[in-house]
Amino acid sequence: MVVSRAVLVTGCSSGIGRATAERLSVAGWKVYASARRIESIEGCEGCQLLQLDVTDDASMRAGVERIGREEGAVGSLVNNAGYSQSGAVESVSIEDARLQFETNLFGLARLTQLVLPGMREQGWGRIVNVSSMGGRFTFPGGGWYHASKHAVEALSDALRFEVQGFGIDVVVIQPGLIRTGFAEAAVGSIEQEDGPYARFNAAVGAATAGAYENSFARRLGGSPETVARAIEKAVTAKRPRTRYRVTASAGLLLTLRRLLPDRAWDALVGRTYPKP
Repeated sequence: MVVSRAVLVTGCSSGIGRATAERLSVAGWKVYASARRIESIEGCEGCQLLQLDVTDDASMRAGVERIGREEGAVGSLVNNAGYSQSGAVESVSIEDARLQFETNLFGLARLTQLVLPGMREQGWGRIVNVSSMGGRFTFPGGGWYHASKHAVEALSDALRFEVQGFGIDVVVIQPGLIRTGFAEAAVGSIEQEDGPYARFNAAVGAATAGAYENSFARRLGGSPETVARAIEKAVTAKRPRTRYRVTASAGLLLTLRRLLPDRAWDALVGRTYPKP
């Protein structure tokens, strides 16, 4: 059976998703760049455009079925769509928290379920899940976002074992500080209201905005293209690594969190975030 070289990338309206779709297309892969709003991906160089909302089952099913008709199967899936819901755990509505998980976790999981039968039939496939360095540690004010990315890491570990016998690899990408619109979206998600967390949430917003523009980020961070290069390796390598840390900031902070006891980590982040 001919193995499909079609790559489905989610969240391609900007940033990492768009950079990945265009990079893989230039490298000769048949790329289906997808986004919730089709107009947001117009001009994505060399790509097939696909309207796909990872919170809508019918939309995901239709997208996978189209690729199946045109290419036989999805050869590689890059689960990139996601965003950050910031704010103290208590101050974020449970509706907003559910939407965070619908986008960052359940959409990823459902789309994976939909592409696996085709990959299994052809005996080859790649599932590339864009997590975060924040899938291994937690900053104050990002509890819901970090919880969703911790879940992506756990799901990926289970899935890797379950599908490797079918010739399918599961790879986790762990970006560090990346200069995209991510920070602006995270800051914009914080509810501005009076209450016991007002000062804390304001500080979270300021720290998040500053983290991507300070000297530390400039020296140890990266661009969407930096992540796109790692994703290309995950898709093309004969035997890809199970995880790719992207940028020096990811390596440094993941190592610090692994070495520091909980209270020492709390003291470290307490230099930036005031306690409510």
